[in-house]
Amino acid sequence: MNREKRIHKMAGLILCEPTELYNILNQFNRCSRLAESNYLCLLDARTKREYNESHIITAKRALQNENGEYLCPTSIELESLKYCVVYDGNSNTLGKGTPAIECARILEQRSRHPIRVLKGGYEKFSAFYHFFRTKKILWMPQEIEDFKPYPAEIIPGLLYMGDCRQACDLQIQKDLKIQAHVSVSEELETLFKTESGKLYHIPFPDSTESGLLLYFPGICNFIGSYLMSSLAVLVSSRLGISRSSTVVMAYLMYQYRWTLQAAWNHVQKCRNNMRPNRGFVKQLSDWEMQIHRVAVTDISDPNY
Repeated sequence: MNREKRIHKMAGLILCEPTELYNILNQFNRCSRLAESNYLCLLDARTKREYNESHIITAKRALQNENGEYLCPTSIELESLKYCVVYDGNSNTLGKGTPAIECARILEQRSRHPIRVLKGGYEKFSAFYHFFRTKKILWMPQEIEDFKPYPAEIIPGLLYMGDCRQACDLQIQKDLKIQAHVSVSEELETLFKTESGKLYHIPFPDSTESGLLLYFPGICNFIGSYLMSSLAVLVSSRLGISRSSTVVMAYLMYQYRWTLQAAWNHVQKCRNNMRPNRGFVKQLSDWEMQIHRVAVTDISDPNY
């Protein structure tokens, strides 16, 4: 009983923005993180009819007993699960007894991590990400491993960060309504299908010697000119880990006057395995100095 109380105190419920769930679904290393058994449990607390008509990709329907009470999934180890997200039609707060809240209250009793309730539910998420709606119920392990992630969403609906494969995928460009690209790679990908003037190419390798700092003002002006008109931009590099994250952080620091630490934390939340090389970290620190007239972030911290 004491153990159950201890777990209950460590859990709780929090609202999950649609962009957060989008990024959770699109995390990957060598393959999609959705293939990891202890990564994500996504539960649909709507009716069986609504679930069968359409649901968020990989979601399972939350089951109920004969009294209408929600049940914990028996196939999931909630205590070791990184993310558990529950949604219904359109829940927006944690204060009402909606289906998503009722289901989440049952789950939190066995979870060490907060249970996320999708803000706006299925209706809001599917309006933003219609390409993640599906009728598919059963997923084979190989299908999950082969799931092709989309770019990380840095600023909802406007700024994305990805790798070269994603940048060259015409379906991704169409789904995310990408209007311009920033490509930081040694060679310009021949598969790019974009109009002249909508591509900013920086032909640098992922090397500590690459001098991206001089390009930051031009990059920020290029990205800003599109975002100001509500046009989406995708920043990419070969793996979408080092060079692209450096450029994205430089823009966030410039546009919002964020410190390097604030930009770093935000981008890392959007793409868990982002990692600029040490040379780029130093250049971002110099960029912070130019913006704030002082080096606010201590880049000797092992986190950087």
